[in-house]
Amino acid sequence: MLPRQSRYPYSPITERPDFTWPNGKRLAVYFVMGVEEYVFGEGMTEDLFAGASKPDFANTSWRDYGNRVGAIRLIDRFHRENIPLSILLNTEVYDHAPQLMDHARRHGCEIIAHGLTNSDTLAGREPSDEAAYLAAVRDAIVAHEGKPPAGWASPWLAHTDNTPDLLAEAGYLYVIDLGMDDQPVWLRTRTEKLLSIPYALELNDSSTIIGRQSSPDDFYGMIADQFDEMLEASVEQPLVMPVVIHSFISGQPFRLRGLRRALAHVLAQRDNIWLTTPDRIAAFVHQNPDVAI
Repeated sequence: MLPRQSRYPYSPITERPDFTWPNGKRLAVYFVMGVEEYVFGEGMTEDLFAGASKPDFANTSWRDYGNRVGAIRLIDRFHRENIPLSILLNTEVYDHAPQLMDHARRHGCEIIAHGLTNSDTLAGREPSDEAAYLAAVRDAIVAHEGKPPAGWASPWLAHTDNTPDLLAEAGYLYVIDLGMDDQPVWLRTRTEKLLSIPYALELNDSSTIIGRQSSPDDFYGMIADQFDEMLEASVEQPLVMPVVIHSFISGQPFRLRGLRRALAHVLAQRDNIWLTTPDRIAAFVHQNPDVAI
């Protein structure tokens, strides 16, 4: 038999406990926004175009647009539509864009730990170094928000063999890096179980718009089609639909216009869905642990 990962077993979705989300809903929908900070001239980057000369002011300015303009407009748009929005946060943003974080706090955004910077990666770290890194991110959020983050999202979706164990030991309740299911899944660790909440590896403006060079209309169509299909399927099983955006990608005005069309499509069914956040999904599952496999 082939070697496989050992954190979760195979389980077909047709052989799961049946349940409903709060208020009898069957489809939970959440939106998360990456708010990121990069080390100038070092480490990993997300670039609009490759091969720029060094120092790379052009791609840097594109990313900086997100924290100066895009994130604020996205937070405001979601607030006007009364849609909860969670933030995947590089904690260096607290130092480099404090007014943005004040704005997010005033608007009640959930803060999800997303590393110190997005020039970082967990890949290749020794266990003691990785544990210290996870704790440093947690502690920075505690210092600014007054409470620890419930969830973790790895920069670049990178892990080591120890990451789930170390996340559980650092007090994180959930991780949103994995896309193996449309329902929450318990991950095995050497101590407490860690909850995996479905993550959008494809319904994600980075992998779709930057990675595959798709248009805002393409992304709108993907969100609308995913939503319609999952709403129909949720009659059979309770489901989670995530959508991932980034401040410097979907915060660009022409992309924001397309995202607004997608939001309107979802909001037309507001009464039939649970518009929520990952921490609320995690709280529900932790209170009802048998609903997840």
